[in-house]
Amino acid sequence: MPRVSKLVRYPIKGCAGNSLSGVDLTPSGPRHDRAFMVTDENGVFRTQRGSPALARVRPEIDHDGGLLTLRGEGVEELILGVDTEPPRREVTLHGMSYRGIDQGEEAAEWFSEVIGAHCRLVCVPPEHERTTDGLTPGTSAYADSCPLLVLSESTLEELNGRLAARGESGLPMDRFRPNIVISGWRRPHTEDLARRVTIGETELGYAKPAKRCGVTRVDQRSGVKRGPEPIRTLAEYRTSATRTGVFLGSKFAVLRTGKLSLGDEVLVDVWGESEL
Repeated sequence: MPRVSKLVRYPIKGCAGNSLSGVDLTPSGPRHDRAFMVTDENGVFRTQRGSPALARVRPEIDHDGGLLTLRGEGVEELILGVDTEPPRREVTLHGMSYRGIDQGEEAAEWFSEVIGAHCRLVCVPPEHERTTDGLTPGTSAYADSCPLLVLSESTLEELNGRLAARGESGLPMDRFRPNIVISGWRRPHTEDLARRVTIGETELGYAKPAKRCGVTRVDQRSGVKRGPEPIRTLAEYRTSATRTGVFLGSKFAVLRTGKLSLGDEVLVDVWGESEL
């Protein structure tokens, strides 16, 4: 029986995730997922594509979202009281303008030391509005697009089998930064076919295949970008005639909020055909 085998929340865009036993699913994904974002001095977002050292930052957020703890190698732990009162500032994410609440000089200096370049830390304001694209529209905070990235264990096993055939080492699941990992789907890429999914108290709607970028080349423990894999191998079998890039996993919108837990049964209510 397909079940949830891993749940991950990423409080700060581009930083390490928190593995969870359960989480409240909101319209914008797991509560506090990508609620914060690191930017340059001009408000343009930073990601592991250009700042792979972000992977070494291990943030934790309390349940109410009022206390953010930052940890990283070689720097002192920083505990921040999240400020939602300061004036909003413009931030840019994939060429689109949004608003963010700057979290002050202490956070900026901490990230600037870790990244080795000038940084600011912002959080998403309560009035944030954003409509995500795909077959099922949704909303998200500072995620690249849709609120949820779903990946099955069999999909990763298929990729790792192809890597092994080339003499390459297999990759861990964290290279692909999913929110929900599903076990029990024997056929790889079943997440591409599921259109309406019920898990625990929640219901998800398929949005689009997940386009993969250079972040998948970053070792999530060391924060170091390594070699051409998995992009090179994905280019051999996970491309589309109508979309540019390579793909692994699928993006979903939240149709019904509620509690998600490890071990929850995954029920597919509506199936479709792969868009690839």
